[in-house]
Amino acid sequence: MTDTTGFALEAAAVGKRFGRRRGAGGWALRDCGFRLPAGRVCAVVGPNGAGKSTLLALAAGLLVPTEGRVTVLGTDPASARARVGFVAQDKPLYPHLTVAETLRMGADLNPDRWDAPTAERIVADGDLDPKTKIRALSGGQRTRVALALALAKRPELLLLDEPMADLDPLARHELMGVLMAQAAQYGTTIVMSSHVVAELEGSCDHLLLIGGGRVRLAGEIDELLEAHVRVSGLATSLDPHTVVESRTTGRQLSALIRPAGPLPEGLRTSAPSLEELVLSYLRNPQAPGTTPAEAASESEKAAL
Repeated sequence: MTDTTGFALEAAAVGKRFGRRRGAGGWALRDCGFRLPAGRVCAVVGPNGAGKSTLLALAAGLLVPTEGRVTVLGTDPASARARVGFVAQDKPLYPHLTVAETLRMGADLNPDRWDAPTAERIVADGDLDPKTKIRALSGGQRTRVALALALAKRPELLLLDEPMADLDPLARHELMGVLMAQAAQYGTTIVMSSHVVAELEGSCDHLLLIGGGRVRLAGEIDELLEAHVRVSGLATSLDPHTVVESRTTGRQLSALIRPAGPLPEGLRTSAPSLEELVLSYLRNPQAPGTTPAEAASESEKAAL
């Protein structure tokens, strides 16, 4: 089934519950709605336990929503599985196989889409001996093999759960370059969770900020940054602007806001960085978020 919507990943009023072990009543995600256009490189950020891994597992078809709907490449996740690559946080690989046997297995499982030169190049760039068993590899080396499998599949959508956590800075930089080349050459949509926000700023063009099991910010990074401004100056009322974070020291005010019109006179303004934007929302979980899909999500929720 060909996607004619222009969206690689969509969520409409999605919730996922794991018994009563997590969160309020066991909900890992609740009422999540967003639309990710095809061809984007999307950063999924949020604190531990926010629901990032659950969201990626739902998109990969490894979990089924308790409520709502996930759409992948215009169809359901199970039907899209052959067109999706997924690297889980624990990088599950068969420990008794060698690197070469692992790549051959990938080729056997994906006979119509397998790009052997890409897989072999990624492994060779890490100086990995193809005869080495997976159990003998370091965490970073296993990450490299897992990424080789996922990229050689030539996926239309690539889901990466903390893919760079086990890599040293040099390997991280190199493999980020490989991912960006993949996105540029093949139009691959990449969805990547990470805690290193500053590292994502130069690579990603779309943001999903998850907190408390909900999507709090979603959209193009440039547009989200343009919609916010950091202000400072003599303390004054910030009504009717949306205040994400504010501090007052004596008579001095510093705040991150979403302006709703002209600002009070005398305030100094500056543009926030992506890291400042994300941290402000994470420090203030009650600050109202914004996603372009809110209205669409609500209408689809009513139809479910």
